[in-house]
Amino acid sequence: MNKITVKVDGMMCGMCEAHICDTIRRAFPDAKKVAASRKRGEATFLTESAIGEEALKKTIADTGYTFVSVTSEPYKKRGLFG
Repeated sequence: MNKITVKVDGMMCGMCEAHICDTIRRAFPDAKKVAASRKRGEATFLTESAIGEEALKKTIADTGYTFVSVTSEPYKKRGLFG
């Protein structure tokens, strides 16, 4: 499982955050725990498949927002006691 963090410029309100989340869910059906923050200027989600930077860049750009960068890191689920 990988945690993807996408830096997005142009989000101004809660509807912008929802629009980015919906776009990511539609473009990448296996995306889980999709969240966006206009204050941090980023969206995050979990996925098991590899996400191409160009595909993500096009997806964000097609919505009218500006793709800035993307990072990927391994995600390990943390348990209650570990």
